[in-house]
Amino acid sequence: MTVTANPNQAALPMLFTEVEVVAVERLSPTFVRVELGSPDLADFGVDGPRWDQRIKLILPDPETGGITSTEGADATWFSTWLERPAAERGHMRTYTIRDVRGSGAATIFVVDMVLHPEGELVGPGSLWASTASVGDRIALLAPRRGYPYGGIEFTPGPGADLLLVGDETAVPAICTVLEQLPDDARGTAFLEVPVAADVQDVRRPAGVEVVWLAREGDELGLGLHDAVVTHLGIPGAQVEVAPDEVDPDLWETPFYSSSGEEVAGDVTGVGGTYAWIAGESKVVTGLRRHLVTELGFDRSQVAFMGYWRRGVAMKS
Repeated sequence: MTVTANPNQAALPMLFTEVEVVAVERLSPTFVRVELGSPDLADFGVDGPRWDQRIKLILPDPETGGITSTEGADATWFSTWLERPAAERGHMRTYTIRDVRGSGAATIFVVDMVLHPEGELVGPGSLWASTASVGDRIALLAPRRGYPYGGIEFTPGPGADLLLVGDETAVPAICTVLEQLPDDARGTAFLEVPVAADVQDVRRPAGVEVVWLAREGDELGLGLHDAVVTHLGIPGAQVEVAPDEVDPDLWETPFYSSSGEEVAGDVTGVGGTYAWIAGESKVVTGLRRHLVTELGFDRSQVAFMGYWRRGVAMKS
């Protein structure tokens, strides 16, 4: 690895640094694993478990190769970055830290990325991941030890029965959560993937069942929806979600509401079922209505996150 430490890092409350690809592994038709390294990752840290910790990657523009530099960055870097054309500065995308390996200057972030070979889902992230190779460099934003950063939404109360639900874009987050759960955790995880070859062998406590659902050409989210409502005791339940009813920025957790609803702000002492659901916004919206409207789940028991919206380009 040839990336050197950025002497400007101490000026920022988060890690904003250049990282180098140190390994690439094609896990399945839909997933590629990329390992990223930099001496600056020695300063990575969060207060408590990583759970579903999100980070930002700044990827090169597919046509021009343009990407931002982290050199000399200060507190104004983001506003300055936004002012530049995407063709020059690159594209920012959100990913989950799948694993952290090594320590100190040898710290490595493992990131699993979804590949969309064609159609409306092709974007800078998928295009970069499909050709990533050892030695490639991109920019990264991540938590710095000792500073608040956010980006963790998995916040179950003690003793909660867990319900984890997601399509392929949420598979890395759900898998890393499963691997960090205590041995006495209990619950069920439903993961929808495009094809059976995408099913992964993931560690989890004995009390947590993992159900993989392969679409194999079927409609996105259909099998996932049916499996979840059956699990919740309302088999066959349906809900109509009109396109204009879908918030493309859907993000409803105990601590934040994209729709401006009053938030719980606390999960301490909450038992029962805790639901963490992420993926395509329309699918997530439908499941949210079942849990909150029909079954009366309290806001402190649920986290609903629209990772993407079919037919809507992600902001760069």
